[in-house]
Amino acid sequence: MSHLPDLPDVHTQAETLVQALPHMQRYDQEIVVIKYGGHAMGDAAAAEDFAEDVVLLEQSGVKPIVVHGGGPQIGRMLEKLGIKSEFAAGLRITDKATVDIVEMVLAGAINKQIVGTISAEGGKAIGLCGKDGNMVVARKVTRTVVDPDSNIEKVVDLGFVGEPEKVDRSVLDAVLKADLIPVLAPVAVGHDGATYNVNADTFAGAIAGAMRAKRLLLLTDVPGVLDKDKNLLPELTVEDCRRLIADGTITGGMIPKVETCIYALEQGVEGVVILDGKVPHAVLLELYTDHGAGTLIRR
Repeated sequence: MSHLPDLPDVHTQAETLVQALPHMQRYDQEIVVIKYGGHAMGDAAAAEDFAEDVVLLEQSGVKPIVVHGGGPQIGRMLEKLGIKSEFAAGLRITDKATVDIVEMVLAGAINKQIVGTISAEGGKAIGLCGKDGNMVVARKVTRTVVDPDSNIEKVVDLGFVGEPEKVDRSVLDAVLKADLIPVLAPVAVGHDGATYNVNADTFAGAIAGAMRAKRLLLLTDVPGVLDKDKNLLPELTVEDCRRLIADGTITGGMIPKVETCIYALEQGVEGVVILDGKVPHAVLLELYTDHGAGTLIRR
């Protein structure tokens, strides 16, 4: 097991521990949902750092739930198999052949890899997806896009792309009661029995809301929400977020992330943080230090 960076002396170590204690007590027996993004997964060393953080959280009394993405890995597998991937309104158009690959990569290879890394760091993890125990039932997503030629809105059929309609927390409650760390792939079942690919941020927001999580951490590949000068905004309210979307400060792929944060807060999550998953031990820095990491969004 690798370790946190060496501290200069025992006095500094003691001081760091004393500073961390109030933060540790704040999260004792609380649920923290961590969305581990496809881009934030990084290399093997970064994966070990993340697994260490999750294990340390569990050992210090936190109840972590990991939700992972895997967009880049899905893209590579589709390319390898010669299946062309198209996007509309920021979401992957998912036909039957594609959803089979999505499920194989997310609920299979990536999920078990993360479970294995957590186990190697001394944790006891269990890999699940939204289909297990009807944990997440999804409805089909439709999106409208503006045709650039006619400037007319049209509805795009995204295929087997879903969004959470209902979350049954009974499976997760049982897993957490058994002192296991759930690792969830964002694949869900529909009322029609079909498999649906769900955006990992959206999936994590729905899980955090249903579990009344103390924190939802969205690990991504940017430092957090930035202002127009590209400076980090350390803390925002929901009202701030709506204003920044309206005035064009929050743009592109950050908009759905922030909308997920707002949804989770409305469902009862106390605070949501968007942070850079490539920073070593970003999760511990956010939860157990005064300065935190990334952008904290509150009601």
